[in-house]
Amino acid sequence: MKNMTVEQLYEKLCSEKFQDPSNGDLFYNFFVYLYPPEKEYEMRDQIADIKQKILRPINNIDVLTLDIYEEFCTYLKNRPFGDEYASRLEYYTSIEGEQADAVEESLIIEANSKRFMQHIHRRIMEHVSKVDEYRRPYVFLYGIGNMYPYLRTSTLLNKYEEFNETFRYKIILFYPGEQEGNSFRLFSKLEDHHTYRAIVLMNE
Repeated sequence: MKNMTVEQLYEKLCSEKFQDPSNGDLFYNFFVYLYPPEKEYEMRDQIADIKQKILRPINNIDVLTLDIYEEFCTYLKNRPFGDEYASRLEYYTSIEGEQADAVEESLIIEANSKRFMQHIHRRIMEHVSKVDEYRRPYVFLYGIGNMYPYLRTSTLLNKYEEFNETFRYKIILFYPGEQEGNSFRLFSKLEDHHTYRAIVLMNE
């Protein structure tokens, strides 16, 4: 089997069978779309294009697209830090030049925290809970490359499991890298540990 093209991914997403969140693994709903790292910015344009095309009346599907890195920045921006700084994001930015190692360690703790997973969950639930003419079976997650080394894909999958409502939506994770056995390699170079729970979308 080969990796899906963008056109094949779109056809998959348009399938009524695949649109049903109950179709597939009832205990896990993470699907991974692999693509070459050098196509990162091209892929972001294609994600936006898919979102617009699948919104049309023939499908009536409203996709939530989340840039995990931008969500992390928003999360830090909304967390206060004493009286001197407006947020934790401002604090970390102000000291990163002098205390780079300490800032990196703190950001890893923040990115792997239950609080950040709750932030992602809240964003997803706000989307899928809307009541109107649209269906909302999909969440697109991208930007995972920008989160390195703060958050690994395997850690994201494992830590979000506590909040995951598998019967309500499917999460499509756009991953700039490749699969090697039961693990992923970010940018086709960096080992991303065991990710056996994720379902890699392949051209069958």
